Amino acid sequence: MPLFHRAGTTWRVIGVHHSTAPCLDTARAPVHSPDMSDAALLRTERLTRAYGSLIAVSSVDVSVRRGELRSIIGPNGAGKTTFFRLISGETPPTSGRIFFDGADITGMSQHATARLGIAKSYQITNVFPHLSVLENVRVAVQGYARSFNFWSRADRLTDVRDRAAAIVRSVGLGGKLEMLAAHLSHGERRHLELGIALASDPALLLLDEPTAGMSPEETDSTMGLIRELAAGRTVVLVEHKMKVVMRISDRITVLHQGQVLAEGTPEEIRANERVQQTYLGAGR
Repeated sequence: MPLFHRAGTTWRVIGVHHSTAPCLDTARAPVHSPDMSDAALLRTERLTRAYGSLIAVSSVDVSVRRGELRSIIGPNGAGKTTFFRLISGETPPTSGRIFFDGADITGMSQHATARLGIAKSYQITNVFPHLSVLENVRVAVQGYARSFNFWSRADRLTDVRDRAAAIVRSVGLGGKLEMLAAHLSHGERRHLELGIALASDPALLLLDEPTAGMSPEETDSTMGLIRELAAGRTVVLVEHKMKVVMRISDRITVLHQGQVLAEGTPEEIRANERVQQTYLGAGR
């Protein structure tokens, strides 16, 4: 039986000659985990991201059930945005594992995770201001449904247009299909960005501060929209407004200094003394 010796991230065989040595961190197709609970759509194991001596995310274990609306909260610098980047494939982890829908997706690129059903809405609004509301979503739908079909005339893609129009109506912008995105209010632009994220019909929707910069009225409207979007899909959001978090979340994970400080229902988090001392109390 051959012996193995570890050198960095590579395991090498001692005493047996091979032209190549197996590497633990090479790109690969998703591998299904036999012990993954069918109820958990997203799971991380000791997920860590280091930038030199700075540990942004440290050994985070999180499990999100299918159909759950999970909020991630914590003080500035707690690691919330980095955690999102790791899940979406925007940033590779230093160590640890990420499982999505039973498959190990650790280290997969962002476009690959998007194809698997993970979509992300960013903290800073990203829309095409000089395209109409409908065209913003149509481009996203066409990009997902007809990859590399560059030569189709847009006016002939009726199925794409119909789906885009349905998405626009679902985010409350049905009356502004032909309006330029530049003329929308801030809250309406955030709703449009949600529509763009929905173009791929994701199973997991990541929302990074979806109510940032909104008025109280816009915040209330967006809260209702997020709840509607959560029907039939899993939503994980980062949010600083505790009113939003406590009203719409099924469960809440509190991060502090890159680690999980607490996790539970809104009632459990509100009553948690460590959370009150570290985060809730400091924010009042």
